[in-house]
Amino acid sequence: MLFFDCTALRAPVMSVFQIIIIIIIIIIIISSVFLHTHSADDLYFAVMPQTVTALTGSCVQIPCTFNISNFEDKLKKTKSINGIWLKNKSQFADNDSFIAFNSSKNIISGFSDIQITGDLSERNCTTVFYNIMKNHSDLYYFRLEMEPNVFRATFNPNQPDSRKTVNISVIDSPHPLILKPTDLKEVMEETTVNLSCSAEAPCPEQPPTISWSSIPESAHITTQLQEKHDKTQSLFSHMTFKASYMDHRRNISCTVTYPRNTLEDSTVETIVMLRILFPPKETHITIDSSASVSVGTNVTLTCKSKANPSNDMNYTWYKHGYDTPIARGKKISFIVTNNTGFYFCTAQNKHGKQSSAEIQLTAEGQDGQSMPLIAGCVGGIAAVLTLSALGFCTRRKKINKPSDNEKDPSGQVNKILDDETLIIYYEKTENPKQQNYCITETHFKHDEYTEIEYRVF
Repeated sequence: MLFFDCTALRAPVMSVFQIIIIIIIIIIIISSVFLHTHSADDLYFAVMPQTVTALTGSCVQIPCTFNISNFEDKLKKTKSINGIWLKNKSQFADNDSFIAFNSSKNIISGFSDIQITGDLSERNCTTVFYNIMKNHSDLYYFRLEMEPNVFRATFNPNQPDSRKTVNISVIDSPHPLILKPTDLKEVMEETTVNLSCSAEAPCPEQPPTISWSSIPESAHITTQLQEKHDKTQSLFSHMTFKASYMDHRRNISCTVTYPRNTLEDSTVETIVMLRILFPPKETHITIDSSASVSVGTNVTLTCKSKANPSNDMNYTWYKHGYDTPIARGKKISFIVTNNTGFYFCTAQNKHGKQSSAEIQLTAEGQDGQSMPLIAGCVGGIAAVLTLSALGFCTRRKKINKPSDNEKDPSGQVNKILDDETLIIYYEKTENPKQQNYCITETHFKHDEYTEIEYRVF
């Protein structure tokens, strides 16, 4: 009879029967981790993902590896090694067990095709199930048989840890794509931007395709299949480009297409908007007036520019001949009198500033006298004015713009508005008998032009 002195531990004395019960419980716990087969030396387990997601009409690959104690020795005694997949139940001998695949008897039940693509002699039981349908969603157990009667066992029938058997989940629509960074923050112009798009690839033998749209001109793209920690695979595409202000608010989309044995392939898409920080660009001046620009009319000049951020933009106006700014703000308005001359503006945000090109503001006098009009090239007339006495306008008329097949005199084009073009032509004529010298100035605007003739006597 055994006695246990536990007074030092201040615990009650346990009987032999209680000790035996504790030992049995420990053995059961150990057995739940490493399941035994023919003898206590046969420890075995398989590693596979707990869940794989398949798309209806496609295929799914189950990455699978296994380990058996003394496998090399067993392999030397083996004449044939076969793999079996059981659906729903792990009991191979049950009458109601469903054998989906048996490589030894070439049995494929309930599927169009199942293939073990791994090498069983290398402990690789990776298997591909083809043409998956909704009714294929279930638990699947892998069984290995090494004949003649060397090793026979079903792996992981009831293990509670991460080495459980695999659950195939069949869905009709693909999972959403993963676009990183998920919330692309504003990036500074000229910096390098990295975008990645990834999607599940449940069947590498029929992999999905990935495409990008509305990408920047400088974009460089690489695409490949990648293995995840559970040995399943995903399709990964990486794009890198240098940020340009022209890409601001550009919507870039990533699209993945899954081939299926159905009427149509399945596609899934995700979109990200680029937000580029940049100093003012394309700064220019536009003019707005209630009528033709003449003395006494109200004229508004607007400084326009592209920038981000734009809500803190500062605009400053300058006039040729003045040392200091003449105004601040996006627009300036005034009544045309003697305030003609050359104007330009600057636009500025926290990232920098830019100046517009100069424009010349001139006006046409109400009494028929000619004062310069907004144009960049009226120097030809000004030169004539300084060389001789200039008469007033003797003729002013408005007619239709000549057709393209008519001969136009040589001239110069000056763009003064976003949507308007002013064309000025100069044409010299001489009359030797009267010794008259004529300059004709023609202003084209939209579909009409105004012809003004100056005559020098």
